[in-house]
Amino acid sequence: MTDHSIRGKVALIAGGAKNLGGLIARDLAQQGAAAVAIHYNSDASRADAEKTVAAIRDAGARAVALQGDLTTAGGVERLFADTVAAVGRPDIAINTVGKVLKKPITDISEAEYDEMAAVNAKAAFFFLKEAGRHVNDNGKVVTLVTSLLGAFTPFYASYAGTKAPVEHFTRAAVKEFGARGISVTAVGPGPMDTPFFYPAEGEDAVAYHKTAAALSPFSKTGLTDIQDVVPFIRHLVSDGWWITGQTILINGGYTTK
Repeated sequence: MTDHSIRGKVALIAGGAKNLGGLIARDLAQQGAAAVAIHYNSDASRADAEKTVAAIRDAGARAVALQGDLTTAGGVERLFADTVAAVGRPDIAINTVGKVLKKPITDISEAEYDEMAAVNAKAAFFFLKEAGRHVNDNGKVVTLVTSLLGAFTPFYASYAGTKAPVEHFTRAAVKEFGARGISVTAVGPGPMDTPFFYPAEGEDAVAYHKTAAALSPFSKTGLTDIQDVVPFIRHLVSDGWWITGQTILINGGYTTK
């Protein structure tokens, strides 16, 4: 029988320095992962990456932080190559990278669109490609998308619109990687109570999002708590291996598909 436990496994987390990615990295180490490689994009996140590496090591796992721009195929190739060199081939690969823009379609420039597509779609595609090349047999691959994939709403066309292709990338990857026992999923949290969320929203919108989910009155802020997303990720990369090819929205009843 295949061992689907996290114990003894190697994990790679893109965007793993802070926020949800950082919490997932810590959790995998606490669950017994042998090693966790975390990726961060810029020097602005270096201090967070170093703190997360220290926390992983305190939990008893090996850890390495790798900086890189994932908006090029070469950047993603280097990330996986550096991970393999530092801690070995990953059993678990999780991509939490994303960029949000809230703006009317008529106001979005070509440069803004290209940047959103590069971060949310292109990087996700090549992360899946390299995961297919490097993740061990019976591995687990997860991409973070957004609950706005289930929304009928204005102003997020360039955000949800460039996350939407990940659903099909995921389904294709399942069919292509499934012969090796690899599970591939996409997870769409609701608006999360992290610094990623607030800069894009005005006060009125923040107030709305804090009341929009059916279970908003029972979360800390009304938004999605990252602590409530982590157990689902943990399940998907372990005993939840039979769940594959799906986009799962974790949002307290904020949107549905």
